[in-house]
Amino acid sequence: MQDSVIQFSDLSLNDSILSALDGMGFVSPTPIQAAAIPHLLEGADALGKAQTGTGKTAAFSLPLLNKLDLNQRKPQAIVLAPTRELAIQVAAEMKNLGKNIKGLKVLEIYGGASIVDQMRALSRGAHIIVGTPGRVKDLLNRDRLNLGEVHTFILDEADEMLKMGFVDDVTWILEKAPDTAQRILFSATMPPMVKTIVDRYLRDPARVD
Repeated sequence: MQDSVIQFSDLSLNDSILSALDGMGFVSPTPIQAAAIPHLLEGADALGKAQTGTGKTAAFSLPLLNKLDLNQRKPQAIVLAPTRELAIQVAAEMKNLGKNIKGLKVLEIYGGASIVDQMRALSRGAHIIVGTPGRVKDLLNRDRLNLGEVHTFILDEADEMLKMGFVDDVTWILEKAPDTAQRILFSATMPPMVKTIVDRYLRDPARVD
């Protein structure tokens, strides 16, 4: 007897997200998405072990897009990525998944681009910030980025981020996270440094492998 395959429509996602997925031809989630999305929709902290190419960006993006308050112009989520290329890629995928969410603003911030332009964009409001740790820290230090309304922190490719020497920036940013915020960490491997961050900053996380 064949197992019934879970579909996106079985998950508690809103219609604008389901219509975007439908338009892209996505019917069934990948294993990481099927395992992670229900936990993330409940607001649990989560630790996901996933390689690039498994659909992990959508695994954390869909629950996040599902719970945004579009009337709130201050950032509600911070996604940290190790490189500007990944930040741009994650932001592009989020915009695509949220293309039917009217008024959605996803802003990518990273070094090597004008900080003045990024400050200007922040002042116009954004729902989700996708950035590299150094630039996110810089904008926090300048009081241009406000974490008061942030309900979700996501560390993408955490092992790469720490390997590249961002451990101090990442922990500094996490120290500033509101206590109530959901914390989600995705990593392909679990070196000791990642385990330390998980133990210190995630509260009884759901583990998705």
